[in-house]
Amino acid sequence: MSAVTTLPWGRPLTRQDLRDVPADGHRYELLDGLLLVSPSPRRLHQRAVTRLGLLLGNACPPGLELLLAPFDVVLADDTVLQPDLVVTARSDLDPDPVPLVPELVVEVLSPSTRRVDLLLKRSRYEAAGIPSYWMVDPEEPSVTVLELVEHRYVETARVVDDHAVEFDHPYPLTVVPRALVE
Repeated sequence: MSAVTTLPWGRPLTRQDLRDVPADGHRYELLDGLLLVSPSPRRLHQRAVTRLGLLLGNACPPGLELLLAPFDVVLADDTVLQPDLVVTARSDLDPDPVPLVPELVVEVLSPSTRRVDLLLKRSRYEAAGIPSYWMVDPEEPSVTVLELVEHRYVETARVVDDHAVEFDHPYPLTVVPRALVE
């Protein structure tokens, strides 16, 4: 029998409230006090996460760390997101997540989360000052790169299929979208 969790009613939820949700295979995030619940990702999504994680992990320099979801990125007491991949300074990590600004967040788009990733999360990552946001579409396949320029995200690259994109930030890396899903 699964546990029943009752969350507070009539006020925005907080990081503390999020600790009470069950570990039931769903992804629970907070966005400006609203609870976002996502189902477990599909195979193609996980393949792209795994392959990009291997690329990022193998190229990751000392002083930075790659983390895969589920990992809470606490942007505020009422905003706790779980990007698919996060690159952050090791010095920013703490046993109890505190507000941090990673170097890079990556979201692999899924039918159930596409709009949230493209609009809402993008807006919150931008407002938090996260320097790089990559969006990977495994269906197309494509990688879209946003970089923070004067407090606004600017698309600096978008590649599809067998074309390669070379990154300098957060560290040198080459990615071919099709290689992430085949």
